[in-house]
Amino acid sequence: MFDAEKLSHAFKALSNPHRLSIFVRLASCCAPGTAYDADKAIRECVGTVGENLDLSPSTISHHIKELHRAGLIKMKRRGQTVECWVDPETLDSLAEFFKPPVHV
Repeated sequence: MFDAEKLSHAFKALSNPHRLSIFVRLASCCAPGTAYDADKAIRECVGTVGENLDLSPSTISHHIKELHRAGLIKMKRRGQTVECWVDPETLDSLAEFFKPPVHV
């Protein structure tokens, strides 16, 4: 069973094209057909994750905070930088939601 409340917040956050682009960039850490490994998950600095989006750093920071608030990404401070990555459980939940139902 899925959590409708949690998924609705995730979909609302992903409805913004810039946030969707940032999320896809963070989620695309694995080559097609390979397993997602949380220990090797892509961790990008907040300052570089929004490159090529033509947005100000403060706007990128806002989008990242919204993705974090929606439970789509994790964040960790390392000195003066903040790393962010997609939680593997988030990807699993989204994949499970979109998986077609099995009819017996």
